[in-house]
Amino acid sequence: MNPNRAVLIEKVVVHMGVGESGEKLVNGENLMSAITGGTPIRSYAKQTVPGFGIRKGAPIGCRVTLRGEVAEKFLDTSLEIIERKLSAYQFDAEGNFSFGVEEHTDYPGMTYDPKIGIFGFDVNVTVRRNGKRIARRHIQKKKLPQKQRVAPEDAIRFVAELYRVEVS
Repeated sequence: MNPNRAVLIEKVVVHMGVGESGEKLVNGENLMSAITGGTPIRSYAKQTVPGFGIRKGAPIGCRVTLRGEVAEKFLDTSLEIIERKLSAYQFDAEGNFSFGVEEHTDYPGMTYDPKIGIFGFDVNVTVRRNGKRIARRHIQKKKLPQKQRVAPEDAIRFVAELYRVEVS
């Protein structure tokens, strides 16, 4: 098989929305750092939602982007927590997929602390094939050929073979 046709993991983005700033957000950032090993970046509200007490521009969550071996190891651990089961609707048209983890206490080494509470988060996985750079570069930008795009079926096959995930 041509190595340029292989599906690869570009990045894994872990996002936790806590809904408010202050101590709750700081606790979420500390947990995110402990679980992923990365440095969390704050996410800010894009609009005001009076019903939830959220103001535009207020910090309401955090995220960490993982790449390389760290991303693959984290993804393997996360898939183990959700019992290696995904649904076909969790894959988008470009082969990327997302899933949620309900409790941070499911991760190895994490325990429940009544002062912190329980946090859940989303795991978003971006996949690609070699050669995707031609669509992103600044000089001589080209359209990505259809055969270099990752279809949902390719991503499902990739996840099923490499991570032993059952997709229904």
